[in-house]
Amino acid sequence: MSSNTNQKFPWTKHFWLNVLSSTVGFVIGAVILTFIGIAIIVGLMAGGSNVASVKSNSVLHLHLSGVLNEQHRDNPLTTLMGDDEPTLGLNEMLKAIKMAKEDDNIKAIWLEGGAFGADPASMQELRGALADFKTSGKKIYAYADNYMQGTYYLCSVADKVVLNPIGTLDWHGLSSQITFYKDLMAKLGVKMQVFKVGTYKSAVEPYTETQMSPANREQITAFLGDIWQTFVNDVSKSRKLSAGTLNALADKYMAFTSGKEIKASKLVDELMYKDEFTDMLKKALGVKEKDDLNLVEPEALCETDPQDIDQDDQVAIYYAEGEIVDVAEAGLMSEASIVGSKVNKDLQKLADNDKVKAVVLRINSGGGSAYASEQMWHNIKRLAKKKPVIISMGGLAASGGYYMSAGGDYIFAEPTTLTGSIGIFGMIPDASELLTNKLGLKYDVVKTNKLSDFGNIGRPFSEEEGSRLQKYVENGYSLFLSRVAEARKKTTAQIDSIAQGRVWTGRQALKLGLVDKLGTLNDAVKYAAAKAKMGDDYNVVEYPEVLPWYAELALSSAGEQAYAGKLRATLGELYEPFIAMQGVKNGSNVFARVPYIIKIK
Repeated sequence: MSSNTNQKFPWTKHFWLNVLSSTVGFVIGAVILTFIGIAIIVGLMAGGSNVASVKSNSVLHLHLSGVLNEQHRDNPLTTLMGDDEPTLGLNEMLKAIKMAKEDDNIKAIWLEGGAFGADPASMQELRGALADFKTSGKKIYAYADNYMQGTYYLCSVADKVVLNPIGTLDWHGLSSQITFYKDLMAKLGVKMQVFKVGTYKSAVEPYTETQMSPANREQITAFLGDIWQTFVNDVSKSRKLSAGTLNALADKYMAFTSGKEIKASKLVDELMYKDEFTDMLKKALGVKEKDDLNLVEPEALCETDPQDIDQDDQVAIYYAEGEIVDVAEAGLMSEASIVGSKVNKDLQKLADNDKVKAVVLRINSGGGSAYASEQMWHNIKRLAKKKPVIISMGGLAASGGYYMSAGGDYIFAEPTTLTGSIGIFGMIPDASELLTNKLGLKYDVVKTNKLSDFGNIGRPFSEEEGSRLQKYVENGYSLFLSRVAEARKKTTAQIDSIAQGRVWTGRQALKLGLVDKLGTLNDAVKYAAAKAKMGDDYNVVEYPEVLPWYAELALSSAGEQAYAGKLRATLGELYEPFIAMQGVKNGSNVFARVPYIIKIK
């Protein structure tokens, strides 16, 4: 009977299968939502509970491994998807070091070296905070199985630097390599149509040339040498080795030398295995051999002093990090960006917040959309009419990042900050050969006016179209110059002479009058408080507020970020050029951006 029924009504089988699959899907969805709900409740309960105190005789453990961003953000799905490269927050590490200096329960800092990714200015700021910690009389101990060059630069400030007996120490100097895509694109039948202003505005070179231009080589040589000199001087002071000795060691490429040779060179103090190092650390702190060290991580230490956004007399630190885009974009570009539309809304909120008496705008960006940069400049100027706005430059505050800075009242930069790059360019691919000759596509068009089909991908720009776009770019550059000239109290001609898209270090920019003072984020905060006449009694609150993972949980977004982490690991050095090209494809065609993806090794 049932067999006959199924033959007579075959749709009944599919009906029940659909009902079953829908039911299973509903149950799975309900279970996931239940777990999310429990996580949120637990998180809220934990947030409302009393914060644990630091145990006596503790050690602040700074594990220098992973990628350093301006702010720490949790994404639990990265671990689930196998991304073992943590994301660290400079803000959290600086706060933890300052708290450790003032907390009598913390006796020392343990720096554990690893694969650490950070720009020179951020490392310099961290190193300065560690040097300040030592003024308390407490000591810093460093250990690593292998020291990368940047990690060693940080760890060299320690009172005792220890290396695994069969470990390595990388000390070889700096280099910056650019990958050129012109010939590859030609093979594919694609070429870039470029419109730019600025002799040094070299962002387009990888797509139009096969080697560096003389101007680009000149600027890279200048800022690379300045940064390396800073590294050498700082290590020389800590390790009591001359600059000549350190450069001679770099020429030997120390990563290929034995542990005994590294110790003999005085780059490290001792060769120990990790268990021997921890035993030594226990003995130095008076901890019994059978007892464990009381290690406290930066995140846990910071949680003992949570910020209160309802406190009065605030100096607000607003973090602006990443590529400048017009609107938030889904997918890979959402990983780290300065979304102009969101920043403008946030700045208006800070202007209207009576508890915020001054704002420190922390910028770490190589730029991006010229349009978004102009809009944010306008809103920063509006904010500055109501309360002091002080700029603190991170590793990069160049091109669009400098455009934003021009809206502030006063600019701080680190000596190794890369800034300037005052210039504009437009870059639009011409894929007509690929599409028509190689793929065999044909195009036809009907238009009412001469330029109605401007931007047609089936053909290159006409001479008139190219001329109009070049003029548009030149107008953007003139506007950029006028904004900077107004901010720096100079003529546009004076700014043009040091602009032309050239990148400068913070130290060089100070001499040129593009920044006001060399200093850290903390220096900028103190200056902002003084400008607001707040005395020493003020609270520092960070914006935009970073929500805990359970409040920010959105599976699609978190999954995309985790996928981006895997893609970064797969592509390596090609990841950031890939993301930049995503921006060219998806965003504005006119950019205020650094000359290229700056990779310093």
